Amino acid sequence: MFSNILLAIDGSDHSRRAAKKAIEMGKLLGDASIEVLYIVDGSKSKSDVLQFGDSDSASRKRREMLQPFETMIKSAGLTLKTSILHGAPAETIIKHANEGSYDCLVLGSRGLSTVQTMILGSVSHKVMKYVKAPVLMVK
Repeated sequence: MFSNILLAIDGSDHSRRAAKKAIEMGKLLGDASIEVLYIVDGSKSKSDVLQFGDSDSASRKRREMLQPFETMIKSAGLTLKTSILHGAPAETIIKHANEGSYDCLVLGSRGLSTVQTMILGSVSHKVMKYVKAPVLMVK
């Protein structure tokens, strides 16, 4: 079933809903593991450093953002791993998911309008198209 789950998050409410679904899936087996994956987008990384003063402060803020997700997973009694990678979000998620042996990838959908998706593209849609494992997109 789904014993090795990859959960891609960005800290949004959509990510929180995705985390809850990943936990529900993991609890079905009882001994599942969830890897929380956070991607630091290159352009966001620069603005984070400028906003928080230095790269150590930016890294600390990212860890603080991840803490509630980690707490939810640990309190559900599931095994947790956290990975923070740098790169373009869709491409980095796809590469990481396809290189691992995951039973499922869970991620939230931002809910962009059709026009926004056409102009900006959608991380979740790109990921769904190219990840080899089953993908659960949570709205």
